[in-house]
Amino acid sequence: MSDVTTASGTGTTPPGSSPLRDLGAALREWATTGVGVVRVLDRHGFGTVESGQLVAGTAAGSVAGALYRGALDDAVGPLAAAAVGGPRTQEAHVSEAVALDVGLACAGGATLLGHPLPAEPAFALGEALEREMPAALVSTTGGGGALVLSGPELGDVHGGLGSPELDAAAVDAARQLMRRGATVTERVQVEGDELLLDLWVPVPSVLVAGAGAIGEALVAQARLLGWSARTETELSVVQAAVGAFTDADVLVLLDHAPSFDAVLVDGLRRGRGFIGALGSRRTQTVRRQRLLKAGLTEADLAALRGPVGLDLGARTPAETAVSIVAQVIAARSGRAGTALAATDGRIGG
Repeated sequence: MSDVTTASGTGTTPPGSSPLRDLGAALREWATTGVGVVRVLDRHGFGTVESGQLVAGTAAGSVAGALYRGALDDAVGPLAAAAVGGPRTQEAHVSEAVALDVGLACAGGATLLGHPLPAEPAFALGEALEREMPAALVSTTGGGGALVLSGPELGDVHGGLGSPELDAAAVDAARQLMRRGATVTERVQVEGDELLLDLWVPVPSVLVAGAGAIGEALVAQARLLGWSARTETELSVVQAAVGAFTDADVLVLLDHAPSFDAVLVDGLRRGRGFIGALGSRRTQTVRRQRLLKAGLTEADLAALRGPVGLDLGARTPAETAVSIVAQVIAARSGRAGTALAATDGRIGG
């Protein structure tokens, strides 16, 4: 084990750091000496788990990162070291007792993929994670090749998968997933190959435009989820913020004043982030008419969540805040916000 802090789910995080930043620093440090990475190829059980889990290691046994809150440390470390020399897969299982001990919902198993990460993509991925920039790591499901994308639009491309056509298809798939604005781990079919794609994006930043009890509850709810959130009431400040939106950003407009229509016009035309507006159905109808007169199209307005929130029967400001963040989560995951019992897909993404 090196003196680099291991970003383990069971360890402690030094002040001013985060697991991903620590992992990024380790990747940059080890890039020129040889890095193996371990990723989740498939899983069953564990309950709800985070996407974008990654472990990096060296042939000498240094390890950074964690899978499933550190429950798989015994398997992951040796696999990361072996992966420096070439791709390989491994089955790993966690008992109920161990899973509960580290904070997982239940027992489970995972198919782990280990593969080398060449120096240039390793350094690029490390820099992006350390700076908390959007980044993606793509390989074939057999561990062939390694493509790293980074930057606000995933515009910087490093490494490759073996052919220009496959690289182009992988880049397109990653950028399409980027539109969700959420960290994901997915297997995607492109150009006749199956790829494993890990995408990391910053947590949502919620901008509440307008004052009131619902806004206060929404800020509190967002922060409970680990998102950043703030309230602004000045039109010029809100316009400037929305003008700099990324796909991870969220606007919830509480102010019904027609002057704030300009914010919606700018945001919907720019096509970035989650744009939602509170208000009764009558308020929404009147606002919609004004926006059409301002030059927005029906296609533009289709992206406006108004009334914002899912139909949960919310009555109090706190319940309304829950309905709003629930819709944001569903939108970022490409889900409809349907009851789990009414679906047959994987629970937890």
